[in-house]
Amino acid sequence: MSDRLAVLPQYLLPKQALTRLAGALAAKEAGAMTTSVIRWFIKRYGVNMDEAANPDPAAYKSFNEFFTRPLKDGARPLAEADFLCPVDGAISQFGAIERDQIFQAKGHSYSTTALLGGDRELAAQFENGSFATLYLSPRDYHRIHMPCAGRLSRMIHVPGALFSVNPTTARGVPGLFARNERVVCIFDSAAGPFALVLVGATIVGSMATVWHGTVNPPRPGVVREWRYDGETLVRLDRGQEMGRFLLGSTVVLLFPKGRLAFNPDWAPTRPVRMGEAMASALTP
Repeated sequence: MSDRLAVLPQYLLPKQALTRLAGALAAKEAGAMTTSVIRWFIKRYGVNMDEAANPDPAAYKSFNEFFTRPLKDGARPLAEADFLCPVDGAISQFGAIERDQIFQAKGHSYSTTALLGGDRELAAQFENGSFATLYLSPRDYHRIHMPCAGRLSRMIHVPGALFSVNPTTARGVPGLFARNERVVCIFDSAAGPFALVLVGATIVGSMATVWHGTVNPPRPGVVREWRYDGETLVRLDRGQEMGRFLLGSTVVLLFPKGRLAFNPDWAPTRPVRMGEAMASALTP
């Protein structure tokens, strides 16, 4: 079966309604029923609870609390690298941005402007730069951390579709990551500006950041933007948590031209862990 044919049912499903329902159910505190669902999920997806700060499934009041569980201290040591991998997951794609085009999968690319909510001036900062697309599977740790120290300048919530973001869908849906709902976070760092984009997906009930809390819902259907300056300065250290997914998805990182060289051990489909070396800084 071709990838395009495999994803055809996703065009027909009521994805928004399913996502709202999944979000409501995941937030429920249903006692023994919630614990049963968590135990099933752990077994079904092979979740490693040994590294969780609290490994007892019965300790979590809701599925969301379990899904965004913290890890034990020291479970993700930070590498001696200029840029760290911000999540657990697998590498979807990474490399050079070709003018304004980001490679998605064979036969598919999308523009930085589309990804960043239509802001051409913002997108121009990443022309011929570098990108990394990292996929978080259901079994992964779902908190997102900083690849390097940075000061937040903008956050943009871009409405969109809610296709799955698994590898089959990435191959079958053109412009997937610029079509789905997303939260765009723009930071300034010692190596220049960078974008950290949280991409939503089917049944991703919400996305949240440590400075704002839950960004979505609400889902008003229009672009929303927050600016961070003056009295609302937000600075985060290298490796510090910056946000989380309530049910899994994908992160896309954008960097300007000539600012970094990716870890030579990286390759598409390779598993990655938060805190491992992602890239080294290049001298201007």
